[in-house]
Formats: sequence, structure tokens, C-alpha cells
Amino acid sequence: MPARKSVSRNRSANGSKDKPAAAARGVRAQAKRPAPAPAGAADARRAYENPLTSRYGSKEMSFIFSPQFKFTTWRRLWVALAEGERILGLPVTEKQIAQMRAHLEDINFEDAEAKEKEIRHDVMSHVHAFGVQAPDAKPIIHLGATSAYVTDNTDLLQMKEALDLLAHKTLNVIAALASFAEAHRDLPTLAFTHFQAAQPTTVGKRATLWIQDLLMDLEEIQRLKEAMPFLGVKGTTGTQASFLNLFDGDMQKVHRLEHVVAEEMGFKRVLPVSGQTYTRKIDYQVLQALGGVAQSAHKFANDLRLLAHLKEVEEPFEKGQVGSSAMAYKRNPMRAERMTGLARHLLVLVLDPALTAAEQWFERTLDDSSNKRIAVPEAFLTADIVLETYLNVAQNLVVYPAVIEAHLKAELPFIATENILMEAVKRGGDRQDLHERIRRHSQKAAEEVKLHGRENDLLERIAKDKAFGISKADVERLTDASNFIGLASEQTESFLHDHVQPLLKSHRAWLGRTGQVSV
Repeated sequence: MPARKSVSRNRSANGSKDKPAAAARGVRAQAKRPAPAPAGAADARRAYENPLTSRYGSKEMSFIFSPQFKFTTWRRLWVALAEGERILGLPVTEKQIAQMRAHLEDINFEDAEAKEKEIRHDVMSHVHAFGVQAPDAKPIIHLGATSAYVTDNTDLLQMKEALDLLAHKTLNVIAALASFAEAHRDLPTLAFTHFQAAQPTTVGKRATLWIQDLLMDLEEIQRLKEAMPFLGVKGTTGTQASFLNLFDGDMQKVHRLEHVVAEEMGFKRVLPVSGQTYTRKIDYQVLQALGGVAQSAHKFANDLRLLAHLKEVEEPFEKGQVGSSAMAYKRNPMRAERMTGLARHLLVLVLDPALTAAEQWFERTLDDSSNKRIAVPEAFLTADIVLETYLNVAQNLVVYPAVIEAHLKAELPFIATENILMEAVKRGGDRQDLHERIRRHSQKAAEEVKLHGRENDLLERIAKDKAFGISKADVERLTDASNFIGLASEQTESFLHDHVQPLLKSHRAWLGRTGQVSV
């Protein structure tokens, strides 16, 4: 008799049955999964990257929120503070300031990072690192200041710079859409209400709606950029007590110091009062303006996606571009879809500073810091990407007049019935009788279209009905699309002439950008 097989291979150590084969395969698959990179590994592909910078973002906006820009600005602020204190009589020497100026850009990040691991304070870590490079200035770096002097004033300067970049890009989008509107100001197209065919407009007139939204966004961006205040030199609770002490109670010197530093950093105004930090409502106001850009871009992109479905207007589609991995014929509107997706993200980010501003206790809490360093840069990066994509699309829009005309011809018979009715009445017809006839003819024509897929023959039906006394030639004349666009062409021309061209002319130095799409 053969020996009995051992059951040890079929039972676990505690006697339970083994897991099903599929689960075992899952365990084996897990065993093959690449191990996480060890700390300090050079291979960046083993760590998460923010697609706002690694995939989509422009180098210009990324640099504004980079460590290099941030910490260089901290050093500029420390130099401006020391220079102001020297001018106003404190024992700060020109040699100390010269030594600081010599190391504005070559930041010794390693020294700062090593110190921060020891003391857990980013500002003091960089004070230490700056002092390593400028040893003579070490005793006076950050004299009288608190951390918010460099962190908050830098945040304000970053937002001011970033707003300026967004203003430039917004204007270029406006310029591209203005050219598009001018080129197509007379091209009739179906307008839509509720995405149902309505009285015609022109392709150019529709573009003015997109432009008008951007003009409002640009005005708000410009207003905020020009009005951006400097926190100043306010001290630990905003009372400026430390600076008053440095100047032996001379209030005028304290005020003078604040304005000297603000002017050096390029600010026209200083917040009159603050706690340790500037009011976080400023962040909210700025991100609201960015949210306005998101709204405008989202509306445009959605309109374009609908127009692409209708095959009337499309975003650019490159020669080798693939629309779908499965359906090779597809021309997916990936740029417009990217715009709507990122615009949604930006609209959500607007909520962050609103909650942060509401949450601040008395003169300051630190729950804002971790949130701010994510929400504010991400909002600017996202707005920048949305505008860059918008510019790329606006500069390369593709219009299909034949499709637009075909859609018009399919709907104009219904739209034109009122004009036909009025003409028939002028020729002696009975308005009420003709109205009823149009109603019946319209229903029959609609049935032919909807039930049988035939062309709309309403105009032929009316021309054959002797009660109207109108020939086929009369009907064709009365249904010319140009008779139904009202003042669309004139509105487009006057809008561009009165509101857009003066703006473009006054900021011509900003123009000339080309929208880029990275992937």
C-alpha cells in the first residue's frame, strides 16, 4: 500500500487550510513588487512628483515659488533691513552689508538643511547659513525682526510677481481671441440656449463673450498686483516694540525704517496694522482672482468641447497626435479637457485661504503655514498652466464653415418662420390662418427629420402652399442666415475697437507669447 501523502503542504502551521491559489499568486506578485527607494536615493522616479511642476507647469511660474527665489528674497529682505537700520543710525557697517550682498544668490542650502534638522526652525536655520557665508554680518542679520518679516513679506512679493506673470499671459490670450473674433465676426452660426438651437449669432460674436470674461479677470489681477501691500517691519505681535527699543523710543525712525525697506523691495504701500502676520484675507482675495480665471477658462473649454462634438470648431490636433488607444479615428479635445480638470482643482483651492483667514487666532497661529505653502503656490501654478493651455488653443483654433452652414440650414427653416409669416401677411394673407398652417407644416417637417432621418423640408412645404403667396426664391431670400444675426457683426467690431484694442495697444510690450503644451 502506498505511503500516505503528507498534509503539511496543504495546511498552515496552525492547521488551517491554505488560501486559494489566486490569493497565493497575489502574495507572489507582492513579493516581486519593487522595493521602495532607500532614504536619499538619487532616483527621483521612485518618489511622488507634483504634476503641476513635473508635467504641466511653466519654468517661469515654478521659479517664482522655488526655494532659490524664496531664500534669495529672504536674503534681500535681510539686506534691506540692515541697510535701513544703518541709514537710521544703528551700528551696522557698510562692510557687513557688502558681505551680505555678495551672497544673495549662492545660498548654502546644505548648511541651512543641516541646521534645521537640529533646531526645527526654518528661518533661524537660514539666518545661521547666511552668517556662515557672511561672518562679519552674523551679529546683525535679522536684527529686531521676527520670522514673519521674511516669510510674509516674501509671500507677498511672490504673489505680486506671480500676478504679473498671469496678467501677461491673460493679455496674450485676449489678443489671440481678438484676432479670432475679428476674422470670424461675420460668419453666421447657430446660437444655443440650453444647448438647444436658438437665433443665430456669429462665430466672432461668441468669441467676444470669452474675451469679456477675461477682461474682467485681467482687471482684477491688475488691481490686486498694484494694490499688493508690504507687511513691513512689525515685530512679534505687530506693535513694532523691538524696533522702537532699537531706536531708543524714536517712533519716527521706526516708521521711516518700514518705508525705506518697503521701497527697496518694490512696494508702494505698507499695511497700516497687523498682528505678527499680514491678514490672511489677502491670500483669499488673490486666490479669488485666480478662481475667476478658472471660471472663464472652464467656460471656454466646455464651449469648445461642445463645438468639437458638433464638428464646428476644434482645438489644434497635431499630425502625429493619438486621440485614443483603442479608437484610432478619435480626435479627443485633450487640451480643453485638461483646462476643465485643472480649473476645477483651482476653484477648490480658493476655499483653502478662506478657511485659513477665518481660523487665525488673535495676533497669529501657525496652522496657516502648512496650508499656505501648498494652497497658494498650487493655485498660481494651476492658473498659469490653464492660461498657457488656453493661449495654445486660442492661437490655433480650427473652424469648419461648411459644417456650421449645414447646421444652420437644418434649423433655419424653423427659425425663419416668423419672417416668412410677416412677409406673407404683407402680401394680403390672414395672419391667424397662416400661423396655423406654419404650425402644421412644422410638425410634419419635424416628423420627417426625427422619425425618418430626412432633411428638413419645411421651406418647400411653405413654398408649395398657395395660401402664403411666396415663391421658392422668396423663401430662400427670407432665410438667408445674415438676416438673422442682428447686430452680432457690429457688436463684435465695436467691442474689439472700444474695449480690446486700446488695452492691447497700451500693453503691447507684453504681447508676443506663444502658448506651449508640454505633453
